[in-house]
Amino acid sequence: MARTINGADELKSLVGQHLGSSDWLEITQERVNTFAEATGDHQWIHVDPEKAKNGPFGGTIAHGYLTMSLGPVLLPQIVTVTGFSMALNYGLNKLRFPSPVPVGSKLRLSAQLAAVEDVAGGVQTTYVLTFEVDGQEKPACVAEALYRWLV
Repeated sequence: MARTINGADELKSLVGQHLGSSDWLEITQERVNTFAEATGDHQWIHVDPEKAKNGPFGGTIAHGYLTMSLGPVLLPQIVTVTGFSMALNYGLNKLRFPSPVPVGSKLRLSAQLAAVEDVAGGVQTTYVLTFEVDGQEKPACVAEALYRWLV
């Protein structure tokens, strides 16, 4: 169940804290293929299971940007912010893909609130988003994601 944070003052009180983790989500070949269709990225390492068997990872892997794109699916399982009229995805400070996400694996998101800054009309939050693969030591993706919460 998502943690509810109400307003700028409560956000500011949580800077530096780990907010929690999402449920595990299985990464299917169908999801990877759909992402490939949407983006035009049909590299064999993602969409050709037969060829990928002999590749560096022993099978197909999710696109890095597919992994990152699951943030809006998984983050609401961790935290809900109220007290604002709207939220905007403002971008990323840093994005890294330290390890692959094999098709068939399970992925979850952990979030930490790194910063809250006042901006015109509201606040800007910086979350450190860490995408973990079940059974893998290294994370699959680590990102500093910026969101603007407007009153």
